Amino acid sequence: MFFVLSKTVTVLFVPSNVILFVGLAGLVMMVTRWRRAGTRLTVASVILLLIVGTTPLGIWLTQSLETRFTPWEKSGGPSRGAPDGIIILGGGISSGLSRKVGTSTVSADGGRLIALAHLARLYPKARIIYSGGDASLGGNKPPETDYVGSLLDDFGIARSRVELETRSRNTAENAAFTRAIAKPRPGERWLLVTSAQHMPRAVGCFRKVGFPVEAYPAVWRTDPEPQYWPDLAVGHNLDRFDNASREWLGLVVYRLTGKTPALFPAP
Repeated sequence: MFFVLSKTVTVLFVPSNVILFVGLAGLVMMVTRWRRAGTRLTVASVILLLIVGTTPLGIWLTQSLETRFTPWEKSGGPSRGAPDGIIILGGGISSGLSRKVGTSTVSADGGRLIALAHLARLYPKARIIYSGGDASLGGNKPPETDYVGSLLDDFGIARSRVELETRSRNTAENAAFTRAIAKPRPGERWLLVTSAQHMPRAVGCFRKVGFPVEAYPAVWRTDPEPQYWPDLAVGHNLDRFDNASREWLGLVVYRLTGKTPALFPAP
């Protein structure tokens, strides 16, 4: 039930959708006896669009997520020696597009795959687990892991080197199913590779299942330097605000449902 709701109901709370629904409701009401209320809703939707689409609100929300965990190299990770294992969370490959075009196609989070190639060469003795199943609502599509092999060939990494976790559909399942495969022993060091924006929720999920990991953020969407000036890239700003809002909503829902031990997991 949780998975189904996360794929359906939560879509309604994406800010751009909320703005659209408010505007449409206002337009419909303007041709009824509630014309005044409809006018107010329409004006409100335009104001919201201007605020979200031209101000750096989306940047600020994203920065708060992406700066939560320091890049592994800057946190002194390499100085502590080679890790015992490396976990790559799915999302770096577009399963649907890969299936349609007939070749493995990376997504906007493809930096996770670059991190895989980099770390595999840097630490040849470390175990590697790629976690990514079928996240479609129907659950009847090939898992993302089906498209990893050809990319490993391109990277010059033996397919046998990477263990595949094929069942997970969300971050909580990533953590639970990966732990079952890894069976981490006390004292082992495991790196968790995912997008910087997604790292707080991912780390929280792994902590919840008793799997301590070191954060290795691999994809950033914003400059960490503060930004205060508006710009007119409305579509880009809306997309960034939507993505950040979706992640923050995920943090709240995961905390309320007990899938993370804290609202905003920290190092």
